[in-house]
Amino acid sequence: MFLTRGMTMTSRLTGYLALALSLVAAGCAGSDFAKQSEDALVLGQTTRQDILQRLGTPYREGTATKNGKQLKTLSYAFATTTGAPVRDGVVPTRGQGFYFLDDKLAGYDFASSWRDDQTNFDGAKVPEIKKGVSTRDEVLRLIGRPGGKYAYPLIPDQTRQADVYLYAETRGGPFNVKFYQKHLVVTYDERGVVSNVDYQEVGQK
Repeated sequence: MFLTRGMTMTSRLTGYLALALSLVAAGCAGSDFAKQSEDALVLGQTTRQDILQRLGTPYREGTATKNGKQLKTLSYAFATTTGAPVRDGVVPTRGQGFYFLDDKLAGYDFASSWRDDQTNFDGAKVPEIKKGVSTRDEVLRLIGRPGGKYAYPLIPDQTRQADVYLYAETRGGPFNVKFYQKHLVVTYDERGVVSNVDYQEVGQK
């Protein structure tokens, strides 16, 4: 089934990582890399040079404009047909995207369809997240741990941060690629209560 639901500017920005994942999966290419953990990434402090020194040359570099600010982007991605996928028929692919404002980290996301570090989540549960009601602990129990974080200008609020959930998978061969992605961004206020929910699905399951 082809899906296009809840497309937003935040979600479309993640297309930089999604494009890298789909291209890599189609050719089973890219270079394996070490996923950067939450402890190693500090929004507003970690620099673009820090990431380049840790991970080396990215699969793709680019720029994007969000909320009137220009961001630099780095995307790392890897796929191989010899890996163990989250489900049969899927090309096991992992990718991590980094977004920089004035060369300082404004956000990052991670997606994997490898069985050992897969980032799949139940999108059917997203409507249960209620703005002004649900807490971060409740979202963690409902959806699981996020694979990324966004700050301004990836989200409109200059004083908040958001948890990011991203899953992408590719099936088929180089000339018949089917791509599917879902992307959830949950922003919290100073009390740890949900202030915004941004969700989208696109592609073929």
